Amino acid sequence: MRKELLRKLALWFIPPIGTLLIRLIYLSNIKRFHLPKTIPSEPIIFVFWHGDLLMQPYLYYQLRKVQKVKVLISDHFDGQLIARIIRFFHFRTIHGSTTRGGAKVLIQGLKSLSEGYDIGITPDGPKGPRHEMSDGAVIMAQKRHAKVIVYSCIPSKYWQLPSWDRFTVPKPFGRLDFYASEPIDVDGLEMKAAKALIKEKLMEHVL
Repeated sequence: MRKELLRKLALWFIPPIGTLLIRLIYLSNIKRFHLPKTIPSEPIIFVFWHGDLLMQPYLYYQLRKVQKVKVLISDHFDGQLIARIIRFFHFRTIHGSTTRGGAKVLIQGLKSLSEGYDIGITPDGPKGPRHEMSDGAVIMAQKRHAKVIVYSCIPSKYWQLPSWDRFTVPKPFGRLDFYASEPIDVDGLEMKAAKALIKEKLMEHVL
């Protein structure tokens, strides 16, 4: 009972505080954006490692002036916290995992792509292993002929938490380098080859 109460309080108080801290970190840093030459007008799937999640809304804003996006978020407690935080950034969410009970989540993702939403996914989430690709992004991209764009944010100064994903929190008063790849086409590729191609791009900018 006590644990449930503490979680409810955390879900109430942490998201607005977390949102404020993210905005302060962003505003206090120098920003450099490394963007693709071409951005499809059609819905895209953007992927980034779970530990690199914190600042990604700001990179998405650079690619889409009108935000229409849903992010796959786990049903775990930490996922609920993340979902409430990203709602402050006008991101909608799809709850679940592409590895556990994944069919339902994939169906929702495919439907959302058909409705014109971009989809965001952490291919090593929600519980790892770190930097290992799940199938979800490739399945959705191939079934909807959607391009994949890889995101990353490299801070010049940061804290790295002792969690499975080594979650990265940029420090204030440094520099943030945001990277978005050229659109990746995985149509016609075998699953293993498609995952390897996306992972190769993801590993170009990691801490």
